[in-house]
Amino acid sequence: MTKLPALCAAAGLALLAGCTTPQQQVAQKEDLLAAAGFQVRPADSPHRVAAMKRLPPNKFVMKVVNGNPVYLYADPLDCNCLYLGTQQNWDAYKQEMFAKQLADEAQMTAIMNQEAWDWGPWGWP
Repeated sequence: MTKLPALCAAAGLALLAGCTTPQQQVAQKEDLLAAAGFQVRPADSPHRVAAMKRLPPNKFVMKVVNGNPVYLYADPLDCNCLYLGTQQNWDAYKQEMFAKQLADEAQMTAIMNQEAWDWGPWGWP
C-alpha cells in the first residue's frame, strides 16, 4: 500500500502533462527561451530559411563558435524563427524549466490532496 501514493502522483503528473497540446508546449518553451535571454532571429530571407531547415525543428543544437558554445532552437512552424543563446542563456533556461517543473508538481500535489479530502475526513463519502 505504500507504493499507492507514489503511483497516484506519477499518474497525476502524466495527466497534467497530457493537458497541454504539443503547440502549447512549444509556446511555453519559447516563452521560457525569451525569458532566459535567447535572441529571436526571424527566417526572413531565403538564406536564413535554408539555414533553419538544416536544423532539427523544435530541438536544441549546440555549436561552438570562436571557442564558445552557442545554443540554437529552430521553430519553423510557430514563429518561423531561430532562437540563439549563449551558455548563460542556456543555464537560465534550464533553471526556468526546473522551476516550472517544480511548480507543476506542486500544483498536481495540491489537486490530488484536494480530491482526497472531497471524500470526507476519513475517506468516506
